[in-house]
Amino acid sequence: MKKLHFLIFAMMLLVMIGTGCSNDEGKNKPQKDGEQVELTVSAAVSLQDALTDIKAAFEKDHPNVKVNYNFGASGALQQQISQGAPVDLFFSAAEDKFEKLVDEDLIDEKNGIDLVGNKLVLVVPKDSDKGLQSLADLTKADKIAVGTPESVPAGQYAKQTLENSNLWKEIEDKVVYGKDVRQVLTYVETGNVDAGLVYKTDALSSSKVKLVATAKDDLHDPIIYPVGLINDQKHAKEAKQFYDYLQTPTAMKTFEKYGFEDLN
Repeated sequence: MKKLHFLIFAMMLLVMIGTGCSNDEGKNKPQKDGEQVELTVSAAVSLQDALTDIKAAFEKDHPNVKVNYNFGASGALQQQISQGAPVDLFFSAAEDKFEKLVDEDLIDEKNGIDLVGNKLVLVVPKDSDKGLQSLADLTKADKIAVGTPESVPAGQYAKQTLENSNLWKEIEDKVVYGKDVRQVLTYVETGNVDAGLVYKTDALSSSKVKLVATAKDDLHDPIIYPVGLINDQKHAKEAKQFYDYLQTPTAMKTFEKYGFEDLN
């Protein structure tokens, strides 16, 4: 009986060892041309509509590549990448968030480009009767939504604009912060606030808000969207293909359709 138990144990051990070797071989197996590849792109949430269209067009031309987006506030996305999140490309709504990854040697400067620009605008609910027509009118509002300046570039630009217009101290107690620019837009759409500062592209995407004023460019830092390849990504060839595609006239036409400005 002891001999039988020993033989069974030995056979199980051999099966386990064989399975382990097979798994290790699978992990080390190089990617073959034509095999399905999945890319992860961390992008500012204000790019969502344009990038969704671009994804469909790119995947049609590259059937072996699937693009997965992680949309959010640029500051939060930058922190995720700094902490080791597996990402192939970063598309930021602010240069300073992008430069942090360059400084950390996570993006090579030669593998990045300032691709598109945007405008900061004041929006109010479609049926608003508060008479808000300019930044100066914000003193008449009860609640004003902006993105959290520390992590949301649109919030950073909004605070700069209000400070340089000598309005920030007067309206600071009325400010409601959003975790990203789309949440700010939602606050305005639902009437939870009287006004909000968002990107022009976000304002154009909604039928529930009115765009009443555009901030002058000299009131805030330039609104520039850099995109770049993360170093040491698993699918360098396919990531470069998507990076190059974002710079094509076809992709730029899509960006412009949603209100972005071509910087090249």
